[in-house]
Amino acid sequence: MKRQVEMQESMLRAHREFMTNLEDSVALLEKELQDAAEMATICTDEWCLSTEGVLDELSKIIFSISEPRWLTTEDSKKISALRHRTHDLYARYKSLKKK
Repeated sequence: MKRQVEMQESMLRAHREFMTNLEDSVALLEKELQDAAEMATICTDEWCLSTEGVLDELSKIIFSISEPRWLTTEDSKKISALRHRTHDLYARYKSLKKK
């Protein structure tokens, strides 16, 4: 039983580190989109393709996260918040692309 608890704690630490890194990535993308909204010249075809690729990849990663049974409510809420942020970022990207 002790081994199982240690393994679970190790997995939880790894999961939290992974989530922190994902949150940092989403924050960088938010900043990039904010900068793009302020400068119309940044929205080139190359920028659009690159940004859409990053958004797609982040979305795939975030929406494919399965929530282990031992995950805390707080950790579960972080996943949900990341999913909402990613969805909002995609909507913001689409609105910038139209301009």
